[in-house]
Amino acid sequence: MSTQLWEPTSPFDRRLATRESGRLGELNQAGVLTAADVHVARTLALAAGEQDVDVVVAAALAVRAVRSGAVAVSLESQAEAFPGHDWPEPGQWLADVASSRLTQENAVVVDQRMVYLRRYHQLELQVAGDLRTRAAEPPPAVSDGVLTRGLERIFPGDGYAEQRSAAETVVRSLTSIITGGPGTGKTTTVAGVLALLAEQAAAAGDRPIRVGLAAPTGKAAARMKAAISQALAEIMARTTDPSARAVIEPLGALEPSTLHRLLGWRPDSRTRFRHHRRNRLPHDVILIDEASMVSLTHMARLLEALRPTTRLILVGDADQLVSIDAGAVLADLVAGTELSATPWIALSRLRTVHRFGATIGALAEGLRVGDADAVVAALSAGSPEVEWIPTDDAATALRPIVTRHARAVHDAARDGDAEAAMTALGSHRLLCAHRDGPFGVRTWNRHAETWLAEDTGLTFYDQNYVGRPLLVTANDYATGVLNGDTGVIVASRTPEGTPVRMAVIDGANGPQRYAPSRLGEVDTMHAMTIHKAQGSQAEAITVLLPDEASSLLTRELFYTAVTRAEKRVRVVGSEAVIRAAVERRVVRASGLRQRLLGERH
Repeated sequence: MSTQLWEPTSPFDRRLATRESGRLGELNQAGVLTAADVHVARTLALAAGEQDVDVVVAAALAVRAVRSGAVAVSLESQAEAFPGHDWPEPGQWLADVASSRLTQENAVVVDQRMVYLRRYHQLELQVAGDLRTRAAEPPPAVSDGVLTRGLERIFPGDGYAEQRSAAETVVRSLTSIITGGPGTGKTTTVAGVLALLAEQAAAAGDRPIRVGLAAPTGKAAARMKAAISQALAEIMARTTDPSARAVIEPLGALEPSTLHRLLGWRPDSRTRFRHHRRNRLPHDVILIDEASMVSLTHMARLLEALRPTTRLILVGDADQLVSIDAGAVLADLVAGTELSATPWIALSRLRTVHRFGATIGALAEGLRVGDADAVVAALSAGSPEVEWIPTDDAATALRPIVTRHARAVHDAARDGDAEAAMTALGSHRLLCAHRDGPFGVRTWNRHAETWLAEDTGLTFYDQNYVGRPLLVTANDYATGVLNGDTGVIVASRTPEGTPVRMAVIDGANGPQRYAPSRLGEVDTMHAMTIHKAQGSQAEAITVLLPDEASSLLTRELFYTAVTRAEKRVRVVGSEAVIRAAVERRVVRASGLRQRLLGERH
């Protein structure tokens, strides 16, 4: 549960409910509730005829919970989370809400000793119900002989033992999860699974399988395409039988998309799609990468759009940051499945790291399990893979590093070498927790531009200056530019030789050129938030941790940042900040995990 309080910036701060008094006004003035929380709760109370102020406060806290990423609110935890307020006795408070007009009119729901807004309760029940229904379906038919031969060829030897076991589990299951940290072979496993499923269809005399690949963002989808294509090429290299090669080869043409596009984006709705229970997706297999970023709403929409016989494969790291929207679905599914005696989902957890070196691996594992001493030891090991800068003066420490990388991008872009500019951009990422403030992206983008101007002697009055690194922040289906895509403004010329500037964007279909004026919502990307970095990687990562007071300083945030690195990690922050990050976890109130412990029906 988020315990972050906000502070008004002026008497006219839009988060202030200036006309509110009593307990709601007190909690608003204290920074617990925003004006939006109060107004939504008041509107619900007015519609339901609710007079009990404590019940309206509970509704406002439920609104706050969703705004903070939770699905519901536990009234029992409020006194500990926000001390200094005269909170009602939790048991009686919950009973009052359960018997209130708000509950009778279905504005809120009391379930599992928590208070839900009705919509999110329905979504949670829907996800659990759809998973229960899928678990009751018979397992897919599998030819054991074909599977055994395929497993031995695609995952040969002891080095592939984990992936081989996971692949067999997935092939034999209707609903499955493959989880594990970066570099544990998740992509290798799913590519092998696709090949095995294609071979099963061919052996049964069926038509080629229809596969839908998707990820939450365009950048994640592009990385998914590149990684699966490479893994399939390696499988083809180990496959000598012409008939098997003919079955596997078409898989290389699969094009991943965003989850929104897979479900059928509608311009008139943010939460409804063209595919649903009455218009199901046509695929035999749906594979979702970076599933930790999928919200409760989108998981519900995905499950309702599946045919009963469609295999669903969720792939992701359950220890990473969760969705920006409400819910921590993958983490709940993994935890609930591990605890259940009769799980509804087949779970495979990959543990052996194959990508980065031992020190980055030790740092990531220390963060994953919450061992602060192991994290500090890895940071202090003196390895060339991991550098620790325990300083309070981050600007002085990082100026030469940030300037060097910004200059490399600028010089290549000035020379019109888009490939070199994109390579320079991908060689390093400066990751921040916040968008604003001294540890925020906007501050560090300004630092980078100031230092670059001093280093080059140039001025950057035009926003679209040559060498400006770009981060796309919203999908634009007209141009094909998607949220999470990155790029650079480069010098170019028209066929007539007139100098122009072009935005080169590296999207799902590779680098594409656009006039800067054609782009919609883009930000400068000398620095980017850790949330935005999910689903991407860079050769070297610099992690700028915020101070201890930051509510965003959590283990999941730190772990996600560190695991974006391919070869090197640099961490900026004191030991106290490091230890605080390891000790804090993202906890989102949800009943999904508990619902997964129910018996199959």
